[in-house]
Amino acid sequence: MVASIPVVFAIVYVGMMLGGLPGLALDRTGIALLGAIAVVVIGAVSPTDAWTAIDVTTIGLLLGLMILSAQFRLGGFYTWFTQRLAAFPCSPQQFLAVVIFAAGGLSALLCNDVICLAMAPILAESCGQRRLNPVPYLLGLACAANIGSAGTLIGNPQNMLIGQVLQLRFDAYLLQASIPTLLGLVLTWLVIAIVHRGQWHAGRKIEPSAQRQLNRWQTAKALIALTALTVLLLFGTWPRELVALAIAGTLLLSRRMASGEILELVDWHLLVLFSGLFVINHAMETSGYLQALVDWLEHHQVVLEDPTTLFVASAVLSNLVSNVPATMLLLPSATHPLAGPALALSSTLAGNMLVVGSIANMIVIDQAKRLGIAISWWEHARVGVPITLATLVTAAAWLKIWAMFLAG
Repeated sequence: MVASIPVVFAIVYVGMMLGGLPGLALDRTGIALLGAIAVVVIGAVSPTDAWTAIDVTTIGLLLGLMILSAQFRLGGFYTWFTQRLAAFPCSPQQFLAVVIFAAGGLSALLCNDVICLAMAPILAESCGQRRLNPVPYLLGLACAANIGSAGTLIGNPQNMLIGQVLQLRFDAYLLQASIPTLLGLVLTWLVIAIVHRGQWHAGRKIEPSAQRQLNRWQTAKALIALTALTVLLLFGTWPRELVALAIAGTLLLSRRMASGEILELVDWHLLVLFSGLFVINHAMETSGYLQALVDWLEHHQVVLEDPTTLFVASAVLSNLVSNVPATMLLLPSATHPLAGPALALSSTLAGNMLVVGSIANMIVIDQAKRLGIAISWWEHARVGVPITLATLVTAAAWLKIWAMFLAG
């Protein structure tokens, strides 16, 4: 039975890399769930151990923040916010900067995937109204959402996981990640502005579709909740997951907005993906095979505990199996004081390199396709590759400065 664990583990992570398994209608979530079921059925992990392997604190934090983001979406905030951005009287290059910094700022506090899902269609339509080529702005949205989400421990799922498992302080991480995040947004604007110079205008006009109207009261509730969350994370002493769940529970207490509407917008697939990978990784770890792999790497001078090695490994793996599975795989080696920031920044920034590197990229391209806007993998790579390399180098240099600070 134990000998079967590496086989299941390998199949699951190959599926993570391919996005599915040949001949089967399985996505990444289905593969993770099937893998978790397999290790329980073959007796590698008992049902009780499987349940305890799931990090409930991470799942709770994710769920609470998803409910908060759903409140913003149902209140019409994202639609209103994007339309206000589009109304700014500015040049095409200035408008790109506005989009990038707005998307980056929102993604630091609200999940980057949701930001892209809500803003992409409205942004594309707004570009059509202004007779602007929507491609550079949509690419800017995707890249900025990824980079901005690296700035805090609640900006994306992998950062939430890293913060929970390693018990990182919210304010300390904010100091460590803020500079590379801000510089990353500037670099994103610079790269897209250079690559798309002379390509700002387009002749096709996109007719606006029906959008959710702003509900001032529901949006005000969401803003109050977000403010309370930020203050409590910065200055409070309560566990992050309890703060997020308490705020989410308060939002569900509504006389007008049905809880079912809010819960429909929760990404249950992502929660199942996390749970499945927790179980599979636990089986691999307790079997001793994972430690054997680490020992083999160390024998070949690859020490994952070293923050530089961890940074590089995270960037590479994130583009092979996606950033959440890569993070889960590397977390046991995150023992250095800078391992948390190195893993969070690297796994997130690496997601901009290829379309498949981040769910946010795929969401933006899918939303654009529905409006008749084609963004090829090459168009994305033209900006994604230089942005990724530039931001990773910037983050690595900043972490080196932090390492010297800690050593001195």
